[in-house]
Amino acid sequence: MKIRPFRGWRFPEGDISAKIAPPYDILDQNDKDNLLARSEHNIVAIDLPHVPPKDLGPEEKYLASAALLQQWQQSGALVQDDKPALYAYEQSYTWAGQTYTRRAMLAGVRATPLGEDVIPHEHTFAGPKEDRLKLTTVTNTQMSPIFGFYNDPAGAYDKLRTAANSEPDLSGEMDGVTEKLWIVTNEKVIAEIAADLASVPVYIADGHHRYTTAMNYAKSLRDAGEIDQQHETNFVMFALVAGDDKGLLVLPTHRVVRGLVEDFSLEKLRQAMPSFDWQKVETPDVDLADADAFLRPLGEGTMAIVTAGEMWTARLTDPQAMVEAAPDQCDAWRALDVAVLHELILDKALAAFKTDDFGIEYTPDGNIARDMVKSGDAQVAFCLQGTPLQAVIDVADAAASMPHKSTYFYPKLATGMVLKPLK
Repeated sequence: MKIRPFRGWRFPEGDISAKIAPPYDILDQNDKDNLLARSEHNIVAIDLPHVPPKDLGPEEKYLASAALLQQWQQSGALVQDDKPALYAYEQSYTWAGQTYTRRAMLAGVRATPLGEDVIPHEHTFAGPKEDRLKLTTVTNTQMSPIFGFYNDPAGAYDKLRTAANSEPDLSGEMDGVTEKLWIVTNEKVIAEIAADLASVPVYIADGHHRYTTAMNYAKSLRDAGEIDQQHETNFVMFALVAGDDKGLLVLPTHRVVRGLVEDFSLEKLRQAMPSFDWQKVETPDVDLADADAFLRPLGEGTMAIVTAGEMWTARLTDPQAMVEAAPDQCDAWRALDVAVLHELILDKALAAFKTDDFGIEYTPDGNIARDMVKSGDAQVAFCLQGTPLQAVIDVADAAASMPHKSTYFYPKLATGMVLKPLK
């Protein structure tokens, strides 16, 4: 990947807890209102002009965001760094009783067609891209980074962090996560890091729609002769995390199912799943907040299946069943726990039990999944192991797409740490 620094717009130094926000696509109007109640300068005022952001909203809402951004820049609510910089960004958080720090480098990455320097693992949809394209067009700004991971044998992040001040330039807290940002303008260090990463691809962890939007926008301007290859629009803001970073946590996304026939039972489901080995869990109240801790010792591919009265583990013992169910998919895709769940269980084994009210909800917390079943809000929960990062790489390298909600990179990146101008 080709990276370069940029002169970011950001909030002035200090505590920016009240001004940052979660990613736009997980927020609703109530979330937006609550964030703005904390500060009129919360970035959500600009980043979320239309709710929900699943399709294109009224033009006047986007124009209002652009006007507000300009107002903040002119008033000093946002300031621009004097020199092009790379930004060291760290998030400290606790999951399942253990504390982690995830370390990222914020940089501009040249937008190339997917599969070249930038490698995806998900499909994208038109509606969300139209919303982000409109906001980008009217503001000439990228509001939040694409989340990417890469191989870092040269220790690029360590070089960046070593060149930074000891204390962060900006810090804050969002949803229990401590957010810190350091600004690095040392040209020698930046050039060395760019050289280290020049032949290294980046895999998109989160932000496929925004990356595709940015890539297409830059191409449209180049094709129209409005920009050249070196224009800032050709470079997309990424949060780059080393693949071996100990804070790069990939949580599973469990499935909670409702809308099955009244006489559904695990006994009937077991009969419909002959290619699996089943084991009854004698202590069904085992802690599933960190499902990996419980499931991984039971073997690769083992999942927990929970109803109101019992819990069993299940593991596919006949890989040929996946070959027959998904002959057009690659081996790496067929080996995914979530692919097995959808192809052989949700789509096939459960088919005879579905009603018109069938539906699936998702959560990364296995205890929440089990509680939904115990309370009667759902009939069965499927708790998975987290998808290994190498599995994401293998599927992406095969030019395949992961099943829906295969990965949950936790925590989410904060929006508002720094904004990237496109002019």
